Amino acid sequence: MVSAVELLLAAAPLIITAVLLVGLLWPATRAMPIAWIAALAVGFFVWGNDPTWLAGASIVGVITALEILFIVFGALVLLYTLMQAGAFDRINQGFAAVSDDRRVQIVLLAFFLATFIEGAAGFGTPAAVVAPLLLALGFPALAAVIAALIGHIIAVTYGAVGTPIIVGIESPLDVYEADIAEGGFTVVEYSQEVAAWAATYHALVGFLMPLFAVSMVVYFFGEERTLEPALKVWPLCLFAGVVFAVPYWAAAWFITAEFPSLIGSMVGGAITVAVLQAGYLLPDDEWDFPPREEWPSYWVGTIEPGGDEVDTAIDDTESMSLLKAWSPYILLVLLLVVTRIQEDISGFITDPELGVTLDTAIGEFGIGVLLQWNDILGTGLENDISWVNVPGFWLLISAVIAIPLFGMGGRQVRDAWAEAGQKLISPLIALVFVIAMVQVMINSGLPAADPDSYVGTAVFENSMIEVLAIATANATGAIFPGIAALIGALGAAMTGSNTVSNITFAGFQFTAAQELGLPTQIVVGTQAVGGAIGNLVAIHNVVAALATVGLVGQEGRVMRLNLIPLFYYAVFVGFWALLFSYVLFPGVF
Repeated sequence: MVSAVELLLAAAPLIITAVLLVGLLWPATRAMPIAWIAALAVGFFVWGNDPTWLAGASIVGVITALEILFIVFGALVLLYTLMQAGAFDRINQGFAAVSDDRRVQIVLLAFFLATFIEGAAGFGTPAAVVAPLLLALGFPALAAVIAALIGHIIAVTYGAVGTPIIVGIESPLDVYEADIAEGGFTVVEYSQEVAAWAATYHALVGFLMPLFAVSMVVYFFGEERTLEPALKVWPLCLFAGVVFAVPYWAAAWFITAEFPSLIGSMVGGAITVAVLQAGYLLPDDEWDFPPREEWPSYWVGTIEPGGDEVDTAIDDTESMSLLKAWSPYILLVLLLVVTRIQEDISGFITDPELGVTLDTAIGEFGIGVLLQWNDILGTGLENDISWVNVPGFWLLISAVIAIPLFGMGGRQVRDAWAEAGQKLISPLIALVFVIAMVQVMINSGLPAADPDSYVGTAVFENSMIEVLAIATANATGAIFPGIAALIGALGAAMTGSNTVSNITFAGFQFTAAQELGLPTQIVVGTQAVGGAIGNLVAIHNVVAALATVGLVGQEGRVMRLNLIPLFYYAVFVGFWALLFSYVLFPGVF
């Protein structure tokens, strides 16, 4: 039985993270190094870990952070390449030209375009890109931010081409490889099952997000506090939600975790636009915001809606076909599908033998299609980056192919790559330290380490994460599946990242499910969903989105309003998790 003091010490790094990020509003670049140092201190003085072991665990985290950053860099390079070429403006024009009705624009831009950008780039990009586009169309800045944040949430679990699953779930569960093997899965296969269950929750709950986004804007930014204008477009909203959710769910179950958000948004968006252009589901009347002079001051910041100050780089790109504008992303999907489904190719680009091995005093290095570091600092810990297989490589390939496709000049290419690189500076520092902290917490327990690597007498059989999970499971008992999503949401709200929330709490959720005898896939699936919905109130994402529309300072207002969809999502995901765990699928591993 863990004492209250021991429990408090195990939670200390997370408590410090919460206090610094949420309480004191420190940036993650300052807060996370301190939280990492706290994890090292607890690992050494309380868990009795040897300094070399703690250093090795931290290096495991750094390698994982570099893999994430490689994916994010590729995603941003492709996005900014399309922006420089004018292709992204053409995509936006294709959506915006369908209707002048604000409700329709919310469905097309704040839902379909935002979910597509989330699937392609992730890491706070959708709201930061879509909010200025809505502002350029004449939306109040506050409404633009709220619509963009709500609209993209269903896609966050598979953001940046599946990074929250590929890295966020797989990485922390490596230490549970033996337990997962008893269920008949490898860690990779198990992560795909988790992704599929997460898509099931999202499909059952998130298909209402277009209606939610429209309702929030109509109610809080209309001339009257009424939902009547939203109810007039409920057929369109539900249709959009369903035609997104069906291919999204199918992609998660029958392809891989890279594709749900991309396929859901591309297929669903194409169907919805075609239906609207055919004259179906369009509202009978056109809804708009009140006259500009009636807007409260907090609706608008330093950038005037629809004005010349809006930085969207929209120009005359109508001569470019929509197919050409979309083609780099279509190519990306094809490349990812081929390299994952075609066994000869997938086997070749993940073959650990394809390269050279170097034995050194600090471990064994593999240099090839896999960059490996085995027996890190003599601890037995290891990690690798499958740099050719991860989506970052194919994102960069697609970006390079786009250069001659759009006839881009050298300056445009340099600007795109430079802007992507600049966006990585803050995430680099934050991710390195937060994931290093989590790996220290995950690897602090006796089963994950050689007992001879411990010093002192305060040795715990379970890691810090496992101690917290077992205590939480014992405290909540049978209702744990109902609140598991809130744990993931808390992690994302603190760190601003679904991926980091998953890395922090996936092992926590797995251990808690085992302790209670619950289906682990179903419970860990709620973590993947919770990490997504926490982005609604993640201070980092909110600030970034507000900055793009000149409205910094309204963070509290945005977060209060976004608690409404967060509460809806958490309650109903909890309901389905309880139903799945105890009634429908209790035999699932």
